[in-house]
Amino acid sequence: MEEHRPPRLRFLGATDTVTGSRYLVESHGRRILVECGLFQGYKRIRDRNRIPFPVSPASLDAVILSHAHLDHTGYVPALVRDGFRGPVYATPGTTELCTLLLPDSGYLQEEEARYADYHGSSQHHPPQPLYTAEDAVRSLNSFEARDFDTPFELADGIEATLLPAGHILGAAQIHLNVDGRSLHFTGDLGRANDPLMYPPRALESVDVLVTESTYGNRSHPAGDPEAELGGIIRRVAKRNGVIMIAAFAVGRAETVLLHLSRLMGKDAVPHIPVYLNSPMAIDASGMYQRHREEHRLEQHEFEAMYKLATPVRSADDSKLLNLRGGPMIILSASGMLTGGRILHHLENYGPDPRNAIILSGYQAPGTRGATLAAGGQHLHIYGRDIRIGAEVIQMEGLSAHADADELIHWMRTSPTPPAMTYITHGEADSSDAIRIRIKRELGWRARVPEYLESVSVENPS
Repeated sequence: MEEHRPPRLRFLGATDTVTGSRYLVESHGRRILVECGLFQGYKRIRDRNRIPFPVSPASLDAVILSHAHLDHTGYVPALVRDGFRGPVYATPGTTELCTLLLPDSGYLQEEEARYADYHGSSQHHPPQPLYTAEDAVRSLNSFEARDFDTPFELADGIEATLLPAGHILGAAQIHLNVDGRSLHFTGDLGRANDPLMYPPRALESVDVLVTESTYGNRSHPAGDPEAELGGIIRRVAKRNGVIMIAAFAVGRAETVLLHLSRLMGKDAVPHIPVYLNSPMAIDASGMYQRHREEHRLEQHEFEAMYKLATPVRSADDSKLLNLRGGPMIILSASGMLTGGRILHHLENYGPDPRNAIILSGYQAPGTRGATLAAGGQHLHIYGRDIRIGAEVIQMEGLSAHADADELIHWMRTSPTPPAMTYITHGEADSSDAIRIRIKRELGWRARVPEYLESVSVENPS
């Protein structure tokens, strides 16, 4: 008789960092990978992307993703290249967005390798990308879309349901039934009063909860982000400055455009030129229009948003913006200044104190955005040390993540407490702060797991 082995959950990422979400669920010889993200931020964390995957990719039966951001999806191309042959499940919105994000990620990996080779800045000769754009495109063949609220089988004895999470288009909470036990993964939870997305679905009774903790130690500012943005625009436009808004191409760009459209629609700010310098954000706009049931915007708001901004697709047109000067607004990626066209604008406009840099949300430690948010006045960009004289504003009110109060409020919706709550996807101080609040305010068992730790689903500890 085969010995009964209770289901296990192993934490392969997002345990001491806000990136690299990866969780392995094992039951009766079946292996499911929940999330498949890139590690980002500090080099010691990024180096984990280069370590061989903790289990053979070929041994995995399926992958299931919460949403399209790279800290949840960005390792999929490497996993497929290295032998994974099963399906990658996600909502239709996430599946569509990954057709943009993953190939772009591969392209940037190749660009970084070429740059390192040219400047001799790598320990490897020649430097190799983590994966290529071709790897990423090939991995898209593994995706299988599944609708919200429709249970489906991942493997024998393992059933999944995707539930709305808010946050960005297609974002889902992942609910698993494994050998009679329920596991619930928050993914990234959105906000109750997000101007773009609907609030996350309430939490039902579950045996094990795995929650994010990005903002586990803080609350978002109480003020109106639209009013704050308006004040910045008026101030900088008065001095003929350039406003550079660093925004994630998917989700945050749409929110910022919505606020800009509303401000200019009621003449609350000067009507200065607005440029959307992100081909990915431009392409994502069509996806948001195709999935109108997931968000609050009406068609006329979409039309106003994208009529307001001049789309910039070509690299040459992007370079021309650096010759134009202010007053103007440039909305560009990446949101944490880790790459993308925003870096060229920082290099050109960053030194001038007439200009402003808006960081539109959370900045992971180790990123250029975190350096600026902490008051740093120098950034290393394309091999050069750039002094930043521009005004720097971090607008955490634009964040699409639930803050600590919103996480606790969401957890209170559960009819019964989980047997255990595992706190992940946050820096150490954020994760521990929300752990303390969960135990004190809710009376639940909660702890922060260790990197690569394995726990029993039947008897979580």
